[in-house]
Amino acid sequence: MRLHTSLPLAHASAIITEALRLGRDAGLLPLTVVVLDAGGKMVAMQCEDGSGLIRFEVAFGKAYGALGMGISSRLIRDRLKNRPTFQSALATASGGQLIPVPGGVLVEDAQGVTLGAVGISGDTSDKDEYCAIEAIKFAGYAPEPAEPNPEWRTSSLSDHYPASN
Repeated sequence: MRLHTSLPLAHASAIITEALRLGRDAGLLPLTVVVLDAGGKMVAMQCEDGSGLIRFEVAFGKAYGALGMGISSRLIRDRLKNRPTFQSALATASGGQLIPVPGGVLVEDAQGVTLGAVGISGDTSDKDEYCAIEAIKFAGYAPEPAEPNPEWRTSSLSDHYPASN
């Protein structure tokens, strides 16, 4: 018996390989990439050497949240920015698996049907999202969102974390 999959392993692997290549070419910090099918099952995952210990959980949470809400994790962040109670409710409903920052991108076919999601963690959220979007395009699918933040190159971790002495 053969089961139909929404996002075949070969395509998930191509997305991961391209996302990691893009990260290296852009000089990003080590990345962790997770690809989920439409049912939320992990199809593939890779962590680069030097990727932090909880990067898998963050990458998974970005993809899982996007898939669970049917919108990118960037859009989740934007919509929930002023709704902390609902954001907390979603975190509870997802068992703490929702990570509402950019880097969780839906994978769609040419008809707009969601086939899965990609989550990346390792550098800034905008840089993570850039790698996901471009890798999904490379594999022949349509990403949602369709384009990365135009300022992804200038995002910096120091923008998010104050310098310590």
